[in-house]
Amino acid sequence: MTGLRKAAILLVQLGRDHSAQIMRSLRDAEVEALTAEIARVESIDVDTLDDVLEEFQQLAKARKYYVQGGVNFAEEVLIATMGADRAHEVMQRLTASLVEMPFEFLRQVDAKLILSYLQDEHPQTITLVMAHMPPEQAAIVLSGLPGDVQAEVAHRLAIMDRTSPEIVKQVESHLERRLSTLVQANDFAQVGGLQPLVAIINQSDRTTERMILEGLEKRDVELAEQVRAHMFMFEDIVGLDDRAVQIVLRKVDSKDLAVALKGVRDDVREKITRNMSERAALALADEISILGPVRLKQVEESQAVVIRQIRTLEEAGEIVVSRGNSDEFVA
Repeated sequence: MTGLRKAAILLVQLGRDHSAQIMRSLRDAEVEALTAEIARVESIDVDTLDDVLEEFQQLAKARKYYVQGGVNFAEEVLIATMGADRAHEVMQRLTASLVEMPFEFLRQVDAKLILSYLQDEHPQTITLVMAHMPPEQAAIVLSGLPGDVQAEVAHRLAIMDRTSPEIVKQVESHLERRLSTLVQANDFAQVGGLQPLVAIINQSDRTTERMILEGLEKRDVELAEQVRAHMFMFEDIVGLDDRAVQIVLRKVDSKDLAVALKGVRDDVREKITRNMSERAALALADEISILGPVRLKQVEESQAVVIRQIRTLEEAGEIVVSRGNSDEFVA
């Protein structure tokens, strides 16, 4: 769910008077966007409403602690009350809400329009802009670029680390003039890297994915393998259908599987054991318990074995893996 959608749901729950008071403190563009989104909110299920209100409460609490003692103090208090993982998530959202993100205006622009403005730009400029875009939007832009430019942009995105605010401002100003939109960039932004590239590729069609990976292999074989390894996480097994899991299990050695399952989430382990015979599941449980403590590197290596098998089966057309957030499948 987008932040705009959450804000609209929250305002609906606050009622007319409180919502009007909040709206008066917003910019005209924000008021217009929120008003349009509120108009689209018809019915909200109870679970969604509870999630939005809970997130708002957590952010409000985190902001209060932030004002009292800064980022470190806020995070320490949140860790003490809700645990490290949850506190980290809340602090990430708080940080994002405190800083106006570069290229935020692009979220409101049609991806095909962005493509028409970027396709003649230098790959370095295209990479910088795409690194700040949502994966779904960036995938459309990337798939519309010529094959050689796709590979160049993908490579630059994967190895990108930090970009100075001066460069960000220059690129933003260039797009501002062409799109007649005003934005600001206030601080250094860490963008790019493997994860944004993988997220973009996962939102792309299979043809685009293959072209990008083939282009990366020509430029940097090691980087291409890193991208392949990150494109399907071991925990993503829960998203496979039962038939696919059963086929994978027939191809994977039980020792590799036992090590791969050390320390994983319960739903991942349950997905595996549910697709085994009762006898095999018990044998696997015994093998896991006999292993004792296992180095994280060993676990990751065994998980990589399983992932490689999944990709091999996918390429052979024996299983299908869902891509992105769509309902489409590729063999």
